[in-house]
Amino acid sequence: MASLFTKRKKKILFLASGRGSNLKAVLQTLRNGKIPGQGIALVTDNPEAKALEIAAEFQVPTRVLDFRSFLEKSEYHRKLLELLLEFSPELIVTAGYMKILKPEVIRAFPNRIINIHPSLLPAFPGLAAQKQAWNAGVKIAGCTAHFVDEGVDSGPIILQAAVKIKEGMSERDLTLEILKEEHKILPLAIRYFCEDRLFIENGKVNIR
Repeated sequence: MASLFTKRKKKILFLASGRGSNLKAVLQTLRNGKIPGQGIALVTDNPEAKALEIAAEFQVPTRVLDFRSFLEKSEYHRKLLELLLEFSPELIVTAGYMKILKPEVIRAFPNRIINIHPSLLPAFPGLAAQKQAWNAGVKIAGCTAHFVDEGVDSGPIILQAAVKIKEGMSERDLTLEILKEEHKILPLAIRYFCEDRLFIENGKVNIR
Protein backbone atom coordinates (compact mmCIF):
# COMPACT_ATOMS: atom_id res chain seq x y z
CA MET A 1 0.00 0.00 0.00
CA ALA A 2 2.86 2.37 0.78
CA SER A 3 3.90 2.28 -2.86
CA LEU A 4 0.73 4.18 -3.73
CA PHE A 5 1.94 7.25 -1.85
CA THR A 6 4.38 9.91 -2.94
CA LYS A 7 8.04 9.28 -2.15
CA ARG A 8 9.12 12.90 -2.57
CA LYS A 9 9.80 14.63 0.73
CA LYS A 10 7.45 17.52 1.43
CA LYS A 11 8.84 20.78 2.78
CA ILE A 12 7.65 21.45 6.34
CA LEU A 13 7.95 24.75 8.20
CA PHE A 14 7.34 24.93 11.95
CA LEU A 15 5.92 27.75 14.05
CA ALA A 16 6.64 27.59 17.79
CA SER A 17 6.74 29.96 20.76
CA GLY A 18 7.87 27.88 23.72
CA ARG A 19 9.67 24.76 24.86
CA GLY A 20 9.17 22.89 21.60
CA SER A 21 8.42 19.38 22.89
CA ASN A 22 6.04 18.69 20.01
CA LEU A 23 8.60 20.10 17.60
CA LYS A 24 11.15 17.65 18.97
CA ALA A 25 8.75 14.73 18.61
CA VAL A 26 8.15 15.57 14.96
CA LEU A 27 11.81 16.21 14.14
CA GLN A 28 12.79 12.92 15.76
CA THR A 29 10.21 11.12 13.63
CA LEU A 30 11.53 12.87 10.54
CA ARG A 31 15.09 11.87 11.43
CA ASN A 32 13.98 8.25 11.81
CA GLY A 33 12.62 8.31 8.27
CA LYS A 34 9.02 7.66 9.29
CA ILE A 35 7.69 10.80 7.60
CA PRO A 36 8.39 11.58 3.91
CA GLY A 37 9.16 15.20 4.72
CA GLN A 38 11.96 17.59 5.61
CA GLY A 39 12.03 20.41 8.14
CA ILE A 40 13.03 23.51 6.19
CA ALA A 41 12.71 26.10 8.96
CA LEU A 42 11.50 27.03 12.42
CA VAL A 43 9.97 30.48 12.77
CA THR A 44 9.35 31.80 16.26
CA ASP A 45 7.89 34.97 17.74
CA ASN A 46 9.93 34.47 20.92
CA PRO A 47 13.74 34.92 20.87
CA GLU A 48 13.94 32.99 24.16
CA ALA A 49 11.98 29.97 22.96
CA LYS A 50 13.56 26.63 23.86
CA ALA A 51 12.34 25.46 20.46
CA LEU A 52 15.30 27.32 18.95
CA GLU A 53 17.71 24.97 20.75
CA ILE A 54 15.79 21.94 19.51
CA ALA A 55 15.85 23.20 15.93
CA ALA A 56 19.60 23.73 16.20
CA GLU A 57 20.02 20.19 17.54
CA PHE A 58 18.30 18.85 14.43
CA GLN A 59 20.06 21.31 12.10
CA VAL A 60 16.85 23.08 11.10
CA PRO A 61 17.33 26.74 10.06
CA THR A 62 15.66 29.26 12.35
CA ARG A 63 14.22 32.73 11.98
CA VAL A 64 13.08 34.96 14.83
CA LEU A 65 10.36 37.56 14.47
CA ASP A 66 10.27 39.04 17.97
CA PHE A 67 6.62 39.93 18.49
CA ARG A 68 7.52 42.34 21.30
CA SER A 69 9.73 44.41 18.99
CA PHE A 70 6.85 45.41 16.71
CA LEU A 71 5.08 48.59 17.78
CA GLU A 72 2.39 47.90 15.20
CA LYS A 73 1.33 44.29 15.66
CA SER A 74 -0.18 44.26 12.17
CA GLU A 75 3.38 44.73 10.89
CA TYR A 76 4.43 41.52 12.66
CA HIS A 77 1.71 39.57 10.90
CA ARG A 78 2.62 41.15 7.57
CA LYS A 79 6.28 40.22 8.03
CA LEU A 80 5.32 36.70 9.06
CA LEU A 81 3.31 36.19 5.88
CA GLU A 82 6.20 37.53 3.79
CA LEU A 83 8.57 35.10 5.49
CA LEU A 84 6.27 32.13 5.03
CA LEU A 85 5.83 32.92 1.34
CA GLU A 86 9.61 33.25 1.02
CA PHE A 87 10.16 29.75 2.40
CA SER A 88 7.26 28.38 0.33
CA PRO A 89 6.51 25.35 2.54
CA GLU A 90 4.11 22.64 1.47
CA LEU A 91 3.02 22.23 5.09
CA ILE A 92 3.09 24.55 8.10
CA VAL A 93 2.96 22.98 11.56
CA THR A 94 2.05 25.11 14.57
CA ALA A 95 3.65 23.35 17.53
CA GLY A 96 3.00 25.47 20.59
CA TYR A 97 2.74 28.68 18.58
CA MET A 98 0.96 31.17 20.83
CA LYS A 99 -0.32 33.63 18.23
CA ILE A 100 -3.51 33.41 16.20
CA LEU A 101 -2.71 33.27 12.51
CA LYS A 102 -4.39 35.99 10.50
CA PRO A 103 -6.83 35.12 7.70
CA GLU A 104 -4.30 36.24 5.11
CA VAL A 105 -1.90 33.51 6.21
CA ILE A 106 -4.58 30.83 6.28
CA ARG A 107 -5.82 31.82 2.83
CA ALA A 108 -2.28 31.68 1.48
CA PHE A 109 -1.90 28.08 2.74
CA PRO A 110 -5.40 26.54 2.63
CA ASN A 111 -5.58 23.12 4.30
CA ARG A 112 -1.80 23.19 4.60
CA ILE A 113 -1.50 24.26 8.25
CA ILE A 114 -1.73 21.63 11.00
CA ASN A 115 -2.12 22.45 14.68
CA ILE A 116 -2.05 20.32 17.83
CA HIS A 117 -4.53 21.28 20.57
CA PRO A 118 -4.69 19.77 24.09
CA SER A 119 -8.39 18.89 24.14
CA LEU A 120 -10.88 16.70 22.33
CA LEU A 121 -12.19 19.38 20.02
CA PRO A 122 -14.72 20.87 19.63
CA ALA A 123 -14.66 20.80 23.44
CA PHE A 124 -12.47 23.37 25.20
CA PRO A 125 -11.00 25.45 22.37
CA GLY A 126 -8.62 28.35 23.08
CA LEU A 127 -6.09 28.80 25.85
CA ALA A 128 -5.58 26.56 28.88
CA ALA A 129 -7.64 23.73 27.43
CA GLN A 130 -6.34 21.25 30.02
CA LYS A 131 -7.43 23.55 32.84
CA GLN A 132 -10.80 24.03 31.18
CA ALA A 133 -11.28 20.26 31.06
CA TRP A 134 -10.08 19.84 34.63
CA ASN A 135 -12.40 22.54 35.97
CA ALA A 136 -15.34 21.08 34.04
CA GLY A 137 -14.86 17.73 35.76
CA VAL A 138 -14.88 15.69 32.56
CA LYS A 139 -13.90 12.04 32.85
CA ILE A 140 -12.11 11.86 29.50
CA ALA A 141 -9.84 14.55 28.06
CA GLY A 142 -7.29 14.34 25.26
CA CYS A 143 -5.80 16.11 22.26
CA THR A 144 -6.58 16.87 18.63
CA ALA A 145 -4.49 17.32 15.50
CA HIS A 146 -6.44 19.46 13.06
CA PHE A 147 -6.17 21.70 10.05
CA VAL A 148 -6.22 25.42 10.85
CA ASP A 149 -9.05 27.54 9.52
CA GLU A 150 -10.09 31.12 10.28
CA GLY A 151 -11.85 30.18 13.51
CA VAL A 152 -10.32 29.34 16.89
CA ASP A 153 -9.42 25.64 16.98
CA SER A 154 -12.33 24.98 14.64
CA GLY A 155 -10.66 23.45 11.56
CA PRO A 156 -11.23 19.93 10.23
CA ILE A 157 -10.11 17.26 12.69
CA ILE A 158 -7.41 14.83 11.53
CA LEU A 159 -6.67 12.68 14.59
CA GLN A 160 -7.63 12.58 18.25
CA ALA A 161 -6.35 10.72 21.30
CA ALA A 162 -8.23 10.26 24.56
CA VAL A 163 -6.84 10.44 28.08
CA LYS A 164 -8.89 9.02 30.94
CA ILE A 165 -8.86 11.19 34.06
CA LYS A 166 -8.10 8.79 36.88
CA GLU A 167 -8.87 9.18 40.55
CA GLY A 168 -6.13 11.14 42.30
CA MET A 169 -4.81 12.67 39.09
CA SER A 170 -3.83 16.33 39.36
CA GLU A 171 -4.22 18.98 36.70
CA ARG A 172 -0.46 18.77 36.05
CA ASP A 173 -0.70 14.98 35.74
CA LEU A 174 -3.44 15.43 33.18
CA THR A 175 -1.40 17.97 31.21
CA LEU A 176 1.58 15.59 31.07
CA GLU A 177 -0.56 12.62 30.02
CA ILE A 178 -2.14 14.69 27.25
CA LEU A 179 1.30 15.83 26.11
CA LYS A 180 2.41 12.21 25.69
CA GLU A 181 -0.49 11.67 23.31
CA GLU A 182 0.26 14.91 21.44
CA HIS A 183 3.73 13.56 20.73
CA LYS A 184 2.11 10.52 19.09
CA ILE A 185 -0.70 11.97 16.99
CA LEU A 186 0.99 15.12 15.67
CA PRO A 187 3.80 13.22 13.89
CA LEU A 188 1.22 10.73 12.61
CA ALA A 189 -1.02 13.47 11.22
CA ILE A 190 2.00 15.03 9.49
CA ARG A 191 2.97 11.64 8.10
CA TYR A 192 -0.50 11.17 6.62
CA PHE A 193 -0.34 14.63 5.06
CA CYS A 194 3.07 13.96 3.54
CA GLU A 195 1.85 10.63 2.19
CA ASP A 196 -1.08 12.41 0.49
CA ARG A 197 -3.55 10.41 2.54
CA LEU A 198 -5.69 13.26 3.88
CA PHE A 199 -8.79 14.35 1.98
CA ILE A 200 -11.37 16.88 3.16
CA GLU A 201 -14.97 16.28 2.14
CA ASN A 202 -17.87 18.28 3.55
CA GLY A 203 -15.62 19.70 6.26
CA LYS A 204 -14.48 16.29 7.46
CA VAL A 205 -11.07 14.68 7.03
CA ASN A 206 -10.91 11.24 5.45
CA ILE A 207 -7.71 9.22 5.83
CA ARG A 208 -6.94 6.86 2.97
